Amino acid sequence: MSDRTPLGEFLRARREGLGPRDAGLPAHGRRRVPGLRREEVALLAGVSSDYYMRLEQGRETSPSPQVIDAIAAALRLAGEEREHLRRLRRASHARPRGIPAGGPDEVGPQLRRLLDSWPDTPAFVLGPALDVLAHNALAAALHSGFRRFDNLARMVFLDPAGREFHRDWERAAHSCASELRAAYGHDPDSPRITEVVETLRAKSEDFAQLWSRHEVKGKARQEKVLVHPQAGALEIQFSAFTVNDAPHQQLVVYQAEPGSATAAALAELRSRG
Repeated sequence: MSDRTPLGEFLRARREGLGPRDAGLPAHGRRRVPGLRREEVALLAGVSSDYYMRLEQGRETSPSPQVIDAIAAALRLAGEEREHLRRLRRASHARPRGIPAGGPDEVGPQLRRLLDSWPDTPAFVLGPALDVLAHNALAAALHSGFRRFDNLARMVFLDPAGREFHRDWERAAHSCASELRAAYGHDPDSPRITEVVETLRAKSEDFAQLWSRHEVKGKARQEKVLVHPQAGALEIQFSAFTVNDAPHQQLVVYQAEPGSATAAALAELRSRG
């Protein structure tokens, strides 16, 4: 996606987003570059400035785990960002193991039956590029205001319905970009992830700006408000689960508080189907 390696791109983005005071360094005079200088990161990590520069430029592709952890500490990375850096380090000098046999788009029959066994609960399966690989009837009804229920990122950034459907659109947009970035870290060579990202970068300035931040976040349990064209505002709790026999897939389940107005609205949507 650029002349740099994914590892180098991530390091540069995180360096430019970290100020001297954030890293415990004095900030004297005007700075010609945003964030920390390369030599400052190198000093904090205990590596040479030349070595760190080669990492950012993609000319060094085999950093040791110890060096990566030292750089992560220097850049104040924690949690998912630190794990993302470690994945990029592994991918920089060894091709990813790839998708298990059967491909990323095949949803097993047992999982499809499970989706259909939840008539009162919107549920769907996502692939690494946020493609909707399978869904039940209520999930389709919930997303009926979109042109297509096919890819969550495309729906958020390129479908006009996205800004109406997500009451907090900025949060939804940030989540999509961060989730795609996390998936990219797992498999930087994925043709499908590359295709989705390049399409969104070309057609959505909002996505291009978010993508350039290199922020990483996987799906987790959250609450959000969705606005359906007929059912109105829906207060949804959702959870995402990794599919054990297809770890490149995620099962996403939406739920409403029992007895709530949202539960009644979902029941009405189901009855219309």
